[in-house]
Parts: sequence; structure tokens; C-alpha cells
Amino acid sequence: MLSRLAALLLALLASPAVAQEQALLDRALDNAIATFETALPRLAADEAGVDVAAYRDALSLQRFASTHWGGTVTVDLAIRETRTGSCTRFAAFVRIPPENGAVRLVLCPQFFSEGADALRELTVLHEMVHVVAGPDECQAMAFAARIEQVAKGRFTPVHAYWRASGCTGSGFSLPSR
Repeated sequence: MLSRLAALLLALLASPAVAQEQALLDRALDNAIATFETALPRLAADEAGVDVAAYRDALSLQRFASTHWGGTVTVDLAIRETRTGSCTRFAAFVRIPPENGAVRLVLCPQFFSEGADALRELTVLHEMVHVVAGPDECQAMAFAARIEQVAKGRFTPVHAYWRASGCTGSGFSLPSR
């Protein structure tokens, strides 16, 4: 009985933080959707090897018909509270291939850093490429940069990460300035 009471008390104390993280995630998703929708009229059906219709559904509905994975796939958003495993290195990551028709997009504590709205938006745009098209970092960076460039006339400077990821000779490219 005491452990149930302690668990309930802990849940009540933690809920404001969880609610704040959920609000930041919701805002990041809304911003990413708005940026993508602004870019959409100027995108081809396939950009950087990404099925744009599937990407749109994954981003806005968290469910999409996948030609890459085969069948219908659901996006499972998960907030991790601790900097363990892949969360020691990343703000977010995707567990692929899908398991039981779902791809888990894990959001790490760094994702929720104060003052990082633009980074959260870019992270969502980037990680959804992995959800839809697979693990290629260069592809994800190229696609997210293309979305930002078309929608905003600029993209987040990711040149150092681009070089560190070995993308220079990858067949993908960042938008021209």
C-alpha cells in the first residue's frame, strides 16, 4: 500500500514537468508541420529519396503508408526522462525498422532544453525522414534543410555535422544559399 501511495505522489509531482514537455513537443510538431506545409507546393513527389506524401502523413497524422517499410506504419512518440543509451548523444532518435507496424521516435532530455524551439522543429523534420525513409543521416539532413530553405528562404547551418557524418560524397546535398 505504501509503495502505491509513493508512486501516486511521485506521479503527481512529476506531472507538471511531463505536461511542460508535452507542450514543447506539441509546439515543435505544430511548427514542423507549418514549415513543411509552407514548403509542400514547391516540392516534388520524391525529394532526396523521401516519399513526400508518406512524410506528410507521418508528420501530421503519425501514420503513413510506407513503400520503404511496406504496409501501414504508425509513429510512436516517446519521451525519455533520462540521458541514457542513445540519449547520451542525441536530442532524439528513431528505432527502425518498424516493430509490429510502429516506428518509435524517442525524444531525449536535450530535446526539451530551454530556448531551443528552432532546434526542436528541425529535429522533428529530420527524424521524420528516418521514420519514413530509413537510417541515412545525409538524406535526413538534406531533406530537412530543403524543407527549411523552401519554406523560410534559409536553412539551419549544419555544415559541420554534414562533414562529420561523411556526407560530402554521399549523393545528397544541402541547398545552395
